[in-house]
This record gives sequence, C-alpha cells and structure tokens, in this order.
Amino acid sequence: MQSKSTPSSGAAFIQRFIKHPAQVGTIAATSPAVSRRLAEPIPETGEPLVVELGPGTGAVTEWIRRRLNGRGHHLAIEIDPVFAEMLRTNYPDLDIAVADAGNLSTLLADRGLGKVDVVVSALPWTLLSDEQTRRILSALAASMTPDGVFTTITYTTARMLPPWRRVLAALNDTFESVEPSAAIWRNIPPAYVYEARRPRTQKPA
Repeated sequence: MQSKSTPSSGAAFIQRFIKHPAQVGTIAATSPAVSRRLAEPIPETGEPLVVELGPGTGAVTEWIRRRLNGRGHHLAIEIDPVFAEMLRTNYPDLDIAVADAGNLSTLLADRGLGKVDVVVSALPWTLLSDEQTRRILSALAASMTPDGVFTTITYTTARMLPPWRRVLAALNDTFESVEPSAAIWRNIPPAYVYEARRPRTQKPA
C-alpha cells in the first residue's frame, strides 16, 4: 500500500514537472507500451551492460529489469535527486548515479565497467541545446560497443518540429543507422521510439 507521506509515482512525476518542466520534459511518465519497446534491443542472453538515461520514477526501469531478468549490469543515470531517491526505494539493488549523462565515461570508469551494449533514454532532447545534445551523444558513442544500440523517445506532437529535426541530425551524425518505430498511440502524448545502431567512432567530415 502507498504510504500517505510518500507521493505516488504519478503524483511525484507531476510535481517534479511543475517545479522543473525543462528538466522533466513531459507531464506523464512513459507508458508500458513505449517502455517495453525502448527495452527491446537488450539481448536476451549473456551479461549485457545497459545504461538508462533519465529513468524518472522508473517506468522504463521496470521493463529493463524484466528484460535483463537478473543478468548483466543496469546503470541508471538520473539528474533529479528526488527521482533518484524514489528509484533507490523501489529498486534497492539498482546502480543509480545522480549525475549528468555527459559524464558517462567517468561513471563507467569509477565502477570498473567496460563498454556499454545498450543505452535506453527518456531524456527530453528537444529541450536541450544542440551543444548539450551533441555532448551527451558523443559521450555515449565513445562508451558503447561497436554494435551498440541506443533507443530514445519523441512525441508525435514534436516529431516534425525544428527542435526534433536538430536532435535527429545529431543522432545521424553519431550513429550509422537511425530508424523510428511506428507511432505508439498508447502513450500521453503518442510517441515514436527511435533506435540507433553502430555508434560512429569519428564525427563525419
């Protein structure tokens, strides 16, 4: 039963959105349909290293854990300390870093972890500057295996607007293959999952 002194995940998400709209990016947590699709590229065998960016209250976290089923290593990077504390309460064994995603290489080195197999992101990319976006994506590419996979979300309301086109250009500069899913209508607002593969080792000329 939910403690009266502790807000539900949904209430906490709305509270943090009201207080930090540019940091949270959306008023509702990611739906199960989108969360499941974001986690799909995680290998079903082996010991994959998975990095989750912007886990928030843990909507996507739960599906990553289901996919891993106790295997590998799951590092969640959350910049909001309130969300991070909620994650620690709900997932005591989860490796959580309260940090900027652009510091991924340092976070991995501090933990003695190697190259990342899959990165799953719910960051509000369209609210970041182009410099921030490219700095984070560059950090990801440098930390991933050659056949690494990156998944992220955008909304139907944003997909054709200039901010997402800027993000998409950065993704194409960072990965050799970038493909959108079909629209996922069971989300508020409806969304697309973009899947990017094979991080580029050098920026294109």
